[in-house]
Amino acid sequence: MALFSERREGISHLPLHVVLVAFTLFTIYPILWVVSLAFSGKQSLAIATLPENPTFWDRLRAVTPWPEQFSSSNFVSVMTDQPFAKWMLNSAIISIGTTVVGVFLACTAAYAFSRFKFPGQRTGMMAFLVSQMFPGTLMLIPLYIILVQWLGLGSSRLGLIIVYATTSIPFSVWMLKGYFDTIPRDLEEAALIEGASVGRIFWSVILPLAKPAVAVTALFSFMTAWNEFILAATFMDQETMYTAPVGLRFFVGGFSQQWGYFAAGSIIVSVPVVFLFLFLQKYLVSGLTAGGVKG
Repeated sequence: MALFSERREGISHLPLHVVLVAFTLFTIYPILWVVSLAFSGKQSLAIATLPENPTFWDRLRAVTPWPEQFSSSNFVSVMTDQPFAKWMLNSAIISIGTTVVGVFLACTAAYAFSRFKFPGQRTGMMAFLVSQMFPGTLMLIPLYIILVQWLGLGSSRLGLIIVYATTSIPFSVWMLKGYFDTIPRDLEEAALIEGASVGRIFWSVILPLAKPAVAVTALFSFMTAWNEFILAATFMDQETMYTAPVGLRFFVGGFSQQWGYFAAGSIIVSVPVVFLFLFLQKYLVSGLTAGGVKG
């Protein structure tokens, strides 16, 4: 047995490392192309010019994501010559509003499903689960009728906030309820003995302990609103009200092929999500309630 272990320890891990490096390069290759297009200062997909009779090295250079010269002109033009800053502002307002509304409603609903017994409790949870089985495009027509024709909220930020918050709540409720179930009830009973009300317990005891789940829910709600395209393109028919994903489509369409602007805009759109993830990653852990109750 010891001899077998020694042989296993002597096996080189070089082939495994080579495979992992190859898969990593394969994964980041499209991202490198987007970055290269954004900093190339051009609007075409070709970042290198091939000679008339290209050699192997010329062809290899053409598929290498490295521009001939670096330029920030695409970023400057997107933010100054195009209304992209306005579209980013629309996306930020809608995403923040969706996060606040969606997380608040999901937290209160999940706590009710986790702690209270009432008629239709199981049916309600199953309804949330079943609603996730249908594609979002299936709701386009009824949402359009309700939002545009009945409520008159077409091409408005409030309309998209309502739609995004509504579509993100079922998943958020399921995720939060599962986390609330893991929080010991002894903590709430101790707070009740001290004279705290149910609302006080929810805000001062449950939510602080549920920070990891709330952080994940907030990130999910924000990304749902920030990256969504179909609903925003359907309800927003005014250029000044476009969100960033809707505005990006006009850089690459049937009448224009501005790939440099598209790549630069894509990088700008991804930056807030990256920073939000970095900010919330300290909360993306579990076990905050471990040891909260002894015995």
